Amino acid sequence: MQHTAGAPLPPHGPGRVPGPGPDPAAGWERQARPTGPPPSQSASPPQGPPVRGRSGPVPQQAPPPSPDTAGHVPLPVGGPVPAPSPSPSPSPSPVPVPSPSPFAENGTGTATLAVLLIGPAGAGKTTVARHWAQHRRVPTAHISLDDVREWVCSGFADPQTGWNDQSEAQYRLARRTCGFAARNFLANGISCILDDAVFPDRPVVGLGGWKRHVGPGLLPVVLLPGLEVVLERNAERSGNRRLSDEEVAGIHGRMAGWYGSGLPIIDNSRCDVETTARILDDVLARALKSPPAW
Repeated sequence: MQHTAGAPLPPHGPGRVPGPGPDPAAGWERQARPTGPPPSQSASPPQGPPVRGRSGPVPQQAPPPSPDTAGHVPLPVGGPVPAPSPSPSPSPSPVPVPSPSPFAENGTGTATLAVLLIGPAGAGKTTVARHWAQHRRVPTAHISLDDVREWVCSGFADPQTGWNDQSEAQYRLARRTCGFAARNFLANGISCILDDAVFPDRPVVGLGGWKRHVGPGLLPVVLLPGLEVVLERNAERSGNRRLSDEEVAGIHGRMAGWYGSGLPIIDNSRCDVETTARILDDVLARALKSPPAW
């Protein structure tokens, strides 16, 4: 938003109306003159420029802000996520968590990495992603695409009412926002895990967009429990997060297309959140040694 400078105040100050009375500046000038007899006509002229009103530098009006910089907050430039090396080096000064990490010593450790947790509605990907991020030995952020999409309050295009141009545009915008946040965290040494219901048969919401926005080092993992578990978890939801049983079954069936894709898949049908997070950490540790080709 471009700011415009306000109109200058009247020379007599606010609330004063100029009139035929004496000029205050002239009175001030008369008080500043030396007393005594007036100089003779033959006296040498005074040195320096004549006095005109008040002395001192003339105030300069500040130039208006440039429209290209007004309101812009500079942020560090985020680079692409580097592809994970077989033996990642630990961070120089990791920040310890208050409680000991429940993950194995040979897990991800102190590696800075970006993870994309994929799964259908009711798979528990948001809960598992948050638990994994909270219990790592190093700072780790959790970024949920659904939360970012719902930043749009008025005019939110809910995909449950039908996938159209508006819902697709808001999805793309949310994914770019998540990608920018992830790059910013990674550029400052903070790992991040994102969660999204990515379909293997739909390029619009496919892995290509996430890889483009986050970087080639993004590690995707699929969380896919059985259909009965997904239906039970979905029934416990409320609001626009709860889907019909038909929708849940359809999404779960399409997610089965990840089998045979080469991506790691975790069936957490009989695992609690803590156990699933430990399995996720082990899977990511193996992915660091041998990154999946995707």
